[in-house]
Amino acid sequence: MAHRPSKKFKKTLLGSGAVVVLAALNAPAAVSFAEEKYHAYKIAQPGYKKAFGSWAEVNVPAEYRINAIHAALLHTGKVLLIAGSGNDQKNFDAGTFETILWDPAKNTFKKIPTPVDFFCSGHTQLPDGRLLVAGGTARYEVLEDGVEKAGGGMRVKNESPDKAVTLRKGTVFRSPSGVEYVSKFDVTVPKAKREFEISYFKSGQMKPWKTKVTAAEARVFVEATKAGPQALTTEAAQYEVVGLKGEEADNVYGIAQKLTTEKQDFQGIKGAYEFDPRAERYIPVAPMKDARWYPTLVTLQDGKVLAVSGLNDVGDVVPGDNEIYDPATKKWTKGPFRYFPTYPSLFLTKGGKLLYTGSNAGYGPAEKGREPGLWDLKKNSFTKLGGLTDPDQLETSASLMLPPVQDQKVMVLGGGGVGESAKSTARTSIVDLSEDSPVFTDGPALPQGTRYLSSVLLPDDTVFTSGGSEEYRGRSGSDILKAQFYDPRTNAFAEAAEPTVGRNYHSEALLLPDGRVATFGSDPLFDDKDNTKLGTFEQRIEVFTPPYLHQAGTDRPALGEGPQELDQNGRATFRTADAGRIVEARLMRPSAVTHTTDVEQRSVELGLTKGQDGKTVTVDVPQDRTLVPPGWYMLFVTDANGIPSEAKWIQVG
Repeated sequence: MAHRPSKKFKKTLLGSGAVVVLAALNAPAAVSFAEEKYHAYKIAQPGYKKAFGSWAEVNVPAEYRINAIHAALLHTGKVLLIAGSGNDQKNFDAGTFETILWDPAKNTFKKIPTPVDFFCSGHTQLPDGRLLVAGGTARYEVLEDGVEKAGGGMRVKNESPDKAVTLRKGTVFRSPSGVEYVSKFDVTVPKAKREFEISYFKSGQMKPWKTKVTAAEARVFVEATKAGPQALTTEAAQYEVVGLKGEEADNVYGIAQKLTTEKQDFQGIKGAYEFDPRAERYIPVAPMKDARWYPTLVTLQDGKVLAVSGLNDVGDVVPGDNEIYDPATKKWTKGPFRYFPTYPSLFLTKGGKLLYTGSNAGYGPAEKGREPGLWDLKKNSFTKLGGLTDPDQLETSASLMLPPVQDQKVMVLGGGGVGESAKSTARTSIVDLSEDSPVFTDGPALPQGTRYLSSVLLPDDTVFTSGGSEEYRGRSGSDILKAQFYDPRTNAFAEAAEPTVGRNYHSEALLLPDGRVATFGSDPLFDDKDNTKLGTFEQRIEVFTPPYLHQAGTDRPALGEGPQELDQNGRATFRTADAGRIVEARLMRPSAVTHTTDVEQRSVELGLTKGQDGKTVTVDVPQDRTLVPPGWYMLFVTDANGIPSEAKWIQVG
């Protein structure tokens, strides 16, 4: 769509003598200035906004600006922004952990006391509207050239069947040659397992009982007390625990095989908390069995939560030990065993299987656990799905269930090579799970190779995508200041207004209850194209107003009085003066997003009937909880032009 500047604007633009002189001299500065002025003029025009939407920066007071690593929409309409230590070693060392609660309707902010370092935790929406947050950071990574003392994982054994043993941080382990290592965290080792073996003589008479004791084991990271080659080892050995005496010294010992000065990765925590949106505070629940950093949490059809992957308490990828959280008991139990790289994108599909799209965010070997497939949790079987273009570039890709969820189509967008690879792909790919033998097929390409792309479902059944970078963490000034809409009905992209803030690693985007999209964060390696100036974390919040809101102005369909819960038939009736213009209704699950990973959002098509008096509408929600997991949802209705109402919150039990 072409827009010509007005005569008044041209006079303003060329009214400065300095600009005219510079232009006459063909000065690049003048050309750039003129282009910027015209661009600002163009995007401010009502016609442009109706076609492409608009961006606006949120005024965030200085005391509330944080390194937003995680963002989650709560059923109060407020957005929880979690930084933890915010990828800042100094904050971690000082115990400075941050969370901010933002009310986008009032643009108010509140600091939330943050009990542990939730940096790189996992999170998901619970049925009662609380947000489960689990895992986070126990220790920052130390790169190889910064490792001064040998360290690694120590397996602590306890052969006593009578009591558990807790060894506090600072416990010393001594090798057979006298080299000492100190533990960096507390560790509790359970009691050993005692079993009685019963056997019989040929005569049938029972033999005397034999007792079999199996040692219990826990893990802790240790570091040599002194630097030097004498502390390096790659051979298995048993280590005494200094300070233990008598029988306890015999029962409790350490075993380590590899203590080196290689790079030491981030280490996770076991802690888990529920954030209460009403009380606006974190509430501790039972910790996980495994420590996790970069885990994915996904809500299942029964309201329980599966926690998958992450780096453990010694910096290794959890080898496949997954856990299930029960909101009723606030406790964790063992889940089905399966290995995934960190932050895997897992989506609950019709029937209860989880789709792993292959999207992930980082740690794990390139050749393990990266193929997409359907995971049957009951049978613990995994069926691989083929057809994906650029399967080696799924790291930092985006994934989402296309609207409506009943269609069971899932899309993968962009991504890059494993680790700090310069590779990135413009590929999008779609799998239709309703087919007998589903495979991925290519969709329309993105404008360019894109990592860290934000992808958000909108109430008009389109997908809004924005930002990202072409290279790893925006290296070489590769942030992409572009946005577009994907329409599943036409299988095509359309241009959207360009953001002004670059977003790459550690960025998030989510749908707000008023139909806008908020974007947060970004953590570039460098702030310049030459990669000479270290990057700074992006603390600005920018909000996108889609074209449908500019087209509507103040004339949006609206829902009036109605319930916040469904009746026994899964229905809810709302009064409205707009019954005649309302044509569709959607339930949209609120996001909980980090590291391009948002397995929460889904759009559910609802049945819609209108009252005979023309003053009510009734929505009918599917009973299948694999399509509509329990929890709070935003209810949007739209007219024939795709213009949505503001959301009403409704709870699905």
